[in-house]
Amino acid sequence: MAAKKDVPTDPARTLALLWGLEGKAGRRGLSVDSIVAAGIALADAEGLDAVSMRRVAERLDVGAMSLYTHVPGKADLMDLMQDAALAGLYADLDEPARAPGGWRGGIEFVAERNWALYQRHPWMLHLAGARPVLGPNTSRKYEAELRPLDGIGLTDVEMDSVLTLVLAHVVGTARQLASVAATVEESGLTDAQWWGIVGPILDRVMDGEQFPVSGRVGTAAGTEFDAASDPIHALRFGLDRILDGVAELIGSRAHRDSASSRPDQSGAE
Repeated sequence: MAAKKDVPTDPARTLALLWGLEGKAGRRGLSVDSIVAAGIALADAEGLDAVSMRRVAERLDVGAMSLYTHVPGKADLMDLMQDAALAGLYADLDEPARAPGGWRGGIEFVAERNWALYQRHPWMLHLAGARPVLGPNTSRKYEAELRPLDGIGLTDVEMDSVLTLVLAHVVGTARQLASVAATVEESGLTDAQWWGIVGPILDRVMDGEQFPVSGRVGTAAGTEFDAASDPIHALRFGLDRILDGVAELIGSRAHRDSASSRPDQSGAE
């Protein structure tokens, strides 16, 4: 029998699945949760491209058609997997806000947790940045990550923008790290080995008079990282600069508000 084609995505149906408004355990214990868990295990082991309704069914030792009773299609499965992978990211909604170091420490904590998440589930990097999955775990994550920014002098839109900027930076550097690992695996060369091969050649062909700045900076970075780049350094450096900017925004606004609240003493007696 030919495999069933995916049913067109229905946002209302997917949302009902995410929040557990649909789906009961079937025969042999097959359920939305068991299907999603099998999909995550498959993605962790083999990558997102390996996930299909047929492969998930094989992992559960059931017929592929039986999955569609619980999860209508692969698009729904991707959303369910993405939300489920966020379960337990924080102990409770206030864990980031309790981190030492005030709002800045809280956002650093958020960045570290998201970085670790992408190391556990690198397939999520392929889904990050798409339309948000408005499931229960995604919603709890958003609430928890906003709380360190609440009440520090930012508008609601600025709070959302700061969090978006930080998470985008984490995703970008996590993708860079994954790319480095994939390149090492495909080439069979570590970054240090690759640099050892190309370095002497570059020394011969790069004209110091034509490329004085890039030659100097590239050599310094290559020596420092023993590679073309260091995603972990980029994560820390970029995060510090982002948070410095947020601190400057908060400080300048507080200074302006303080100045405007002082009585005007310039008038004549």
